[in-house]
Amino acid sequence: MPGTLPVPLNVELPQGWQSAPPDEVGAPQAAFVAVHMASRGQGFMPNITVTGHALEASSSLHGLAEESVRRLRENVGAVEIVKRTEVGTSPAPGLIDAPGIVQNLRIQASVNGQPMELAQSQFILVLENEQRRGERAEIEIALTARTSQLQDVLEDFQTFVSTLRPATPTPEG
Repeated sequence: MPGTLPVPLNVELPQGWQSAPPDEVGAPQAAFVAVHMASRGQGFMPNITVTGHALEASSSLHGLAEESVRRLRENVGAVEIVKRTEVGTSPAPGLIDAPGIVQNLRIQASVNGQPMELAQSQFILVLENEQRRGERAEIEIALTARTSQLQDVLEDFQTFVSTLRPATPTPEG
């Protein structure tokens, strides 16, 4: 069963990407997964995953980034942090004004029994729940691709992130 987001969001998929059921693509914890269709049959399809959970008051951005790396090391393999940058006071155009951190990772993984070097760009942000003031949530958006594919899909990922918006509540009734 796919994960859920503690804060409802809307995003737009870039051309060439298609949503996929998280369970069927090996990301059961994700609330949303998109795959790069032009890469089908190349041994690995770049993907974008969106996950999230409610936060405790003491959670820091660097702590959340470290926790993400720890989970990857535990579940996937060796992880090297290539770069980590805080963002938030001047977000990307159109992006939710929220504190966040971007980290670029190199991952040694086994995909279908074959060793593979993957690159992952993560955007981790902390959002206030608009419907329930005082509640905070972590949202992690990650692009994963073979290192050789990364430049082909990085701009699409940036476009995807720039479309991120809180979902407008629908009137009940």
